[in-house]
Amino acid sequence: MIDFKNADYLKLKPVNNNEGQSMVSAMLLDDESIFAAFRTVRDYVIFTNKRVIAVNVQGITGSKKDFTSLPYSKIQAFSVETAGVLDLDCEMELWFSGLGRVRFEFKGNFDIRSFNKFLSGYVL
Repeated sequence: MIDFKNADYLKLKPVNNNEGQSMVSAMLLDDESIFAAFRTVRDYVIFTNKRVIAVNVQGITGSKKDFTSLPYSKIQAFSVETAGVLDLDCEMELWFSGLGRVRFEFKGNFDIRSFNKFLSGYVL
């Protein structure tokens, strides 16, 4: 479960959607598809056309996993911050009704503007 008192996912690196699919395929609805998948050292964050799925890989072997599903319909507000000259990472914050804030920091050359447009289509 995401700890909403410290709900930061830092240094998310884009991965192939197939890698994300292998983590959550059993959870996806028939009409649900993956838009983008990201990974930290062990954890994953997967954005579908319906929700955000956070996968917290636990334990020494990584066989235990915690899945948190955050539907776009519960987002009340969001913000994005583009990368700069010295700060090459971009960021996004989502505020969920009744839950709180989740902050994502994306590494490298991630196109946060296009992602903002994708998210807007589901939230607004």
